[in-house]
Amino acid sequence: GADGWGRVLLCHSRRSLLRTPAGRAMASVIEYSEKYQDDWFEYRHVILPKHVAKSMPKGRLLTEHEWRSIGVQQSRGWVHYAIHRPEPHVLLFRRPLNTDPVTGLVDGKQIDPATGKVIG
Repeated sequence: GADGWGRVLLCHSRRSLLRTPAGRAMASVIEYSEKYQDDWFEYRHVILPKHVAKSMPKGRLLTEHEWRSIGVQQSRGWVHYAIHRPEPHVLLFRRPLNTDPVTGLVDGKQIDPATGKVIG
């Protein structure tokens, strides 16, 4: 579950970001963990370069638009669900099991962007 995310912190992949959405060159690397799961959700964490994290809103969860605008790239349905206070540059994401990565839906139902749970 979410409390086991530290175990997989060492098992992450790196993606070089060559351009921001605005098309400017970006010389940073965002790191993505492998996915892990419990009985209800799949999880992953994303490690931002600290200089990118410094420009983020503080003390609140990011919307999908906000995390995509800072360069996080992942399939649909992921929700930034928790802040890891000791390391605010580590973003914790989850989505319900069986989420369609193309549509972001679970059995045709939407995911609540505030909780990451299936609506309905």
